Amino acid sequence: MATEAVENYLKAMYTLARESPTGEAGMKALATMVGVTTGTATTMVKRLAAAKLARYERFGGVRLTTKGEAAAVDILRRHRLIETFLVQTLKLDWAVVHDEAERLEHAISPVVLEALDRHLGHPSSDPHGDPIPSAEGRIREPGGRPLTDFETGQRGRVVRIADQDADFLKFVDASGLRPGAPFEIRSVDAAAQTMSVRARGRDPVALALAAARKIVCERE
Repeated sequence: MATEAVENYLKAMYTLARESPTGEAGMKALATMVGVTTGTATTMVKRLAAAKLARYERFGGVRLTTKGEAAAVDILRRHRLIETFLVQTLKLDWAVVHDEAERLEHAISPVVLEALDRHLGHPSSDPHGDPIPSAEGRIREPGGRPLTDFETGQRGRVVRIADQDADFLKFVDASGLRPGAPFEIRSVDAAAQTMSVRARGRDPVALALAAARKIVCERE
């Protein structure tokens, strides 16, 4: 049943379930992520449930089975290794590699994937800071907390960028806030819903709190 559509659904369900406090992917959110109507998503989810890849109850959310989760993690491994290869080896802009990896992840063979992993030196995370699952299917929990949890005067280091939107990634890059970058919070204006952040060696930049929540960091 491993079609491109099935793989896209499994990956979306895994991502949404990890972000949900209930551990389930909502049908509406799932449909939005894969770009279809809720009815179409429901039809596919029923197929996945019949194939023992997911558990679904009418009017409820959906969660992956052990088999479905293993398949989703394999897809994430492919996607994130390809992104890393495109940035590190082919020197593509990190703002465009997400869509390119979406196209390539369904075609790459296990042999080529493992060769890619060796070539890259077995990286633990992709250019956006997302963890790369191991060949055995193990995936570490990404640490850190949103930039909005930091207060004026606090210092930290960027761990992960939670939004793959190309324009947002270009802004993050221009601001010097890529994963690994140290920073200092210069000010927080709760009333204006903004904060000022300075990456080391850069001028301070103003961030809307909504944007700052997409930058995951840890204390220095």
